[in-house]
Formats: sequence, structure tokens, C-alpha cells
Amino acid sequence: MPSSSISYFWRDKDICRNFRAGVSLHSHTNQSQETLDFLANFGNQFPVIRPLLARLERRAEQNHGIRVNYAASYWTPPMTPKLAFDLESRQIENLNLAPMVSITDHDNIKAPILLRAVPSARRIPVSMEWSAPYGGMQSFHLGVHNLPSAKAVQWVEALQELTAHPSDARLTEILVALHEEPNVLVVFNHPMWDLYLVGKEKHQFLVNEFLQKNGAYLHALELNGLRHWDENRAVRRLAEQWNMPLISGGDRHGVEPNATLNLTNAASFTEFVHEIRNEKKSDVLFMPQYAEPWKHRILQSTIDAVRHYPEFPVGSRTWHERVYHPDANGVMRPLSELWPNGLPPRYMAVAIGMVQMMGRGLVSGGLRMAWSESHQLRLALGEREG
Repeated sequence: MPSSSISYFWRDKDICRNFRAGVSLHSHTNQSQETLDFLANFGNQFPVIRPLLARLERRAEQNHGIRVNYAASYWTPPMTPKLAFDLESRQIENLNLAPMVSITDHDNIKAPILLRAVPSARRIPVSMEWSAPYGGMQSFHLGVHNLPSAKAVQWVEALQELTAHPSDARLTEILVALHEEPNVLVVFNHPMWDLYLVGKEKHQFLVNEFLQKNGAYLHALELNGLRHWDENRAVRRLAEQWNMPLISGGDRHGVEPNATLNLTNAASFTEFVHEIRNEKKSDVLFMPQYAEPWKHRILQSTIDAVRHYPEFPVGSRTWHERVYHPDANGVMRPLSELWPNGLPPRYMAVAIGMVQMMGRGLVSGGLRMAWSESHQLRLALGEREG
């Protein structure tokens, strides 16, 4: 039987004394390509936004001869692999625990491969977040951790091939093969998030259908550090229904360290994998940042995506260096190379400046108070109020 414990650092600051290591799972670096097609969806859902997007689209075509293509465009998180690894490690070390960090960029393993050349990170597992297509209308995000080094590239090619050419039958074959790798950990990330907007009921049906077919080859369900209390409560109920362990996953895209961690006495990441897979034992810790109002944290994560970081390496400092769009010839280039002098149009600079201002102390503090959800701290993930 799975044994999943859930702890809250704001309730028990001594919880870490019983463990030797902390595990950071599911975080992203500038090697992740994050789609921009959500902007088009926003324009369809919120009429007030549509005129703003229409103006951007019209000016892009008039001034630069480029038709805006949201589906082909993408943005990258600000942190380089080394900065992200250090951020996650530092949070765990501040708990007086040995850090284990598994970075999972979307559909690629570039970050861990780069980090293995850094002495302090040479033992980092080779991991990724795989967009696994299912049901003909969406994908489920699976954390694939600790791929065998000698076969990691071949595994990535196989996963990318299935993403490009979906097949539910082939998906099951792939998951069976991953399960047969004894040191690989496969996690169903944010399973209750209707990311593709298929509708709550349809999404829940597909999740349960997917677990019925493939749950035996998945090793845990994720309690996500950037998803709402209600959603994580639903994940907890889902884990009980399917008799699966719960595991942490921060899903960090900005500069806030992961809000959920795993605690363990394992001496290595592979030993931690065996703890989850074989013993079905998982100890999840929610960090203080998770107790902040959810809407505030989502806004802050958005602000992190467009902030300027003058101390970061070139290419990661400004938001227009981190947003990519096809040029007139279809070649992907950062916006800073598509605009004259590398600077955004004035109207766009003003709009981004307004978003950045929302993150400053006075405004940010006011929003935090307005969005207070302190009652959620008592309810946590389903416990009764004391």
C-alpha cells in the first residue's frame, strides 16, 4: 500500500530533522520552450484583450512584414540551467538537507546534459517533462526522471517521435518500456489541470481512462507547487482512488524556488526512485511560498517572465531576448533581433512596464492582502479544521 505523508513547513519547522536529503522535482530553465498560443486563446475568451492583440498583429505585419503566429512562437524561462540548479539546491541546503535536483524542461534533456559538465552538478539525473499525446485532443505532462545515461538520447528521440505522431497504443508501449527501466521514475504531473481547455468533466474522464490503461506503468501523481489548493486536493483523492503514491513537483518557471519538495533518507537519486517505485513511500513538504495567495503567486510568476535581469547572462536579461517568433523567412529568432535597434515598440514597452510595476512592493503587497486565502492554511489538502 502506498504511504504518502504531507507536511507543511509553516506548521512544523522541525520536520526536516528526520531526513537527510531534500528532493526538488519538476522545474524549468531557459532550455524550455513555452508556447504562446495561450495569447490567442485569451483573445477569444476575453473580448477586452482582443483589440490589444489585434493592434499588435496589425503593426507587426505593417512595420515588419511578419504575420503573428502564436502557435509557432514561444518564450523561455529566465533562469539558465546553472542558475536554476543553484536556486533549488540553495533552498534545500537552507533546510540543512543534502540537495537532489531533477530539472525537467519540456521535451528535451539539454539542461541536465549541460549541468553534468559542472562539478557541483555532475550527478544530476537526466530528466525531462514529456508532452505525451492522448485521446486525440490533448497531451498529459509526464515527468520522466533519471533516464539511463547511455540511452538517454535514444529515449528522448522515441518520446519526441510519439509526440509528433500520436498513437494511444504506442503510448502504452512506451510507458511499459520506461517502467521496465528499473531506475526511471515516471510521474503524472498536475493530472487534474485542464491545461488544454477540453472541459472539466471531459478532462477528468480522460484522466481516469488514461490511468485505467496506463496507471500500472506510472509511479506517482504530482502535488504541484503552482496549482491551487482545490486542484491538489482533487489529486489527493485521485491517488486514493487509484492506490498510487503522491509526490512533489514545483513546476517553477520563474525565480521562486519550488514550493513543494520531497524529504528522504535516500543516499542518491536512484535510491530515492526505488523508495517511490518499490516501497511506494513518499514524504512531501509544502514550503512557505505555497501558503501565499495563489492568484498572487501566479501573477508573480508572470511578472518574473517579463522582468529584466541585468545580472543574468546575455540572452536571458530582457523579456524580448526570451521571446521567439519566426522571421519573414520562417527562421526562429528572438524579438530583440526582429525589432529595429533591438527595442520593443513604445506601446508594447508601456504595456510590459505596467505589468512589471504590479510586482513592486506596494502594489504587490496590496494584491496579496486583497487575495488573502488564510482559511486555506487550516484546511490544507483536506484535513479537518482544528
